[in-house]
Amino acid sequence: MDFLSLAHHGCELRNYLHAQGLNDYLCILSGPAYENLIKYFWVRAAIYDSHAAKMEEHEKVLIDPSLERKTRKQLGLNSFTCTKIHSNIMGIPVTITEEIIARAIRRITEGSYEEGLDKTSQWNEVVNMTIFNSTKKGKYSYLRMEYKMLQKIMTENLLPKGGGVDQPSLDHRVLLHFLITKEKANVPKYIFNHMLWALKESQNNTRSWIPYGRLWSEIFHQREILKALKLSKVINDDQLEQ
Repeated sequence: MDFLSLAHHGCELRNYLHAQGLNDYLCILSGPAYENLIKYFWVRAAIYDSHAAKMEEHEKVLIDPSLERKTRKQLGLNSFTCTKIHSNIMGIPVTITEEIIARAIRRITEGSYEEGLDKTSQWNEVVNMTIFNSTKKGKYSYLRMEYKMLQKIMTENLLPKGGGVDQPSLDHRVLLHFLITKEKANVPKYIFNHMLWALKESQNNTRSWIPYGRLWSEIFHQREILKALKLSKVINDDQLEQ
């Protein structure tokens, strides 16, 4: 994304993105994406949330009924602190959390967050007023050029939707509202929860689409997984398929 060229042609986006603290994240998007490692990680990934933690406790009690009503510590389990994505790459365990996403994109976890909105939400009028200057939703072609470009950046890098940009969900339009108004959004939370949604879609609906390829690759690099794989000689540069 050549923001200088866009600004030269009357489409200045840098202030919008700077207000969200996205400068560093956008800079890392031009790096390599390791397709083989991402696929290996994705097909082995599992979501560890409060439901999975309860099932873990239930299994312990099924094996030994005397453990009923015991704490997780008494059950020999680690405390449940947050939702995680667990997987491995060539035997190396990999855990992804919201905080890990925040460190990878160099953006602290704070700001506004909205999800699971429907057609009856009052957010509809709010975002329509911001985007179309009307309480009613307008057509994509009515958008200002800056808003079209912000929406493209959002649907490709923040909340990838794997399709066109002309029919964004209300969740997408709320995030676009935050970008336009420069109200700080909780970008790491948005990205992590979208990863969870995409993983569930992949597993439940056999959707063969993996978002955030470049971000996964950056996380593998920052956590020195690439270095560990090379040192163990289980993979070489050619096999990484940058």
